[in-house]
Amino acid sequence: MGTLIIDYGMGNLLSVKRAIEKCRGDVYISDNPNDIYNAERIILPGVGAFKDGMINLQKKGWVEKIKEATLKNEIPLLGICLGMQLLANKGFEVEETKGLGLIKGEVRLLKSIDNLEKIPHVGWNEVEIINNSYIFDEINNGTDFYFVHSYQFIPEGSNNIITKTPYCGGFVSSIQENNIYGVQFHPEKSQKSGFKIIENFLKL
Repeated sequence: MGTLIIDYGMGNLLSVKRAIEKCRGDVYISDNPNDIYNAERIILPGVGAFKDGMINLQKKGWVEKIKEATLKNEIPLLGICLGMQLLANKGFEVEETKGLGLIKGEVRLLKSIDNLEKIPHVGWNEVEIINNSYIFDEINNGTDFYFVHSYQFIPEGSNNIITKTPYCGGFVSSIQENNIYGVQFHPEKSQKSGFKIIENFLKL
């Protein structure tokens, strides 16, 4: 039992694991989808392209297991970076690709609105809290987190938006649908504030 980090071949799993351990959480990494039945919580990390992420999840047998665990058994899930994007209905990186469909929306390229905005968006940036969520408990509005991404999650409904970040016209930087959460930033690289996100998730 504990928090399962899904190993589907994309993401810095060890840094996420170390962050959870520093937050005093029981955690294990697995590439076996059947281990999801022992999980109290699930983390879907990820670095790379949307299409590759979905191909790997399908190939390794994770897709239906994730849906069963989150939708039927209501196990909390946190998607990080690409992991958040894969929660969408579809993405348009490389080509249109079907996502997990756990939070209605789509993933599209960030578009800069002036010459100062570089893509990929790399570095520290603030988040503006739009809707309250437990995973942001005790985190101040305007807190900085660490980002590395070129694509953004565009949800269908504004009720799913937890935070936005003032870059490229303002993109959605965290989302929620019931027990399913996503953060575009890397909490494991965001020092004290990122660890607070992890601590809050571990209490779910």
